[in-house]
Amino acid sequence: MLEITATELKEYLELADPAPLLLDVREPHEWEICHIPGSRLIPMNQVPELSSQLDPEQETIVICHYGGRSARVATYLSQIGFSRIINLAGGVDAWAREVDPDMPTY
Repeated sequence: MLEITATELKEYLELADPAPLLLDVREPHEWEICHIPGSRLIPMNQVPELSSQLDPEQETIVICHYGGRSARVATYLSQIGFSRIINLAGGVDAWAREVDPDMPTY
């Protein structure tokens, strides 16, 4: 599985055209505390049901709190035919520490 660090993602988002889908798989109450701007929330337990709404050819960065849940979702999406899946190593916690220190954490 491919992974990207928070710092690498920030730099990549400044250049990417088209932008990748930022797929946040945390729970709604976590999303309300903080999220990366432009990301789309689909909680982990809803991914199997809602994956048909996603483009399996679109580059997708999967995001969670620390990177564990997103790694599992990234593996799942790869197994069902998504070809351009990348996990955000360290999740939104790493984003807050490395990229946006003003972001609330939990």
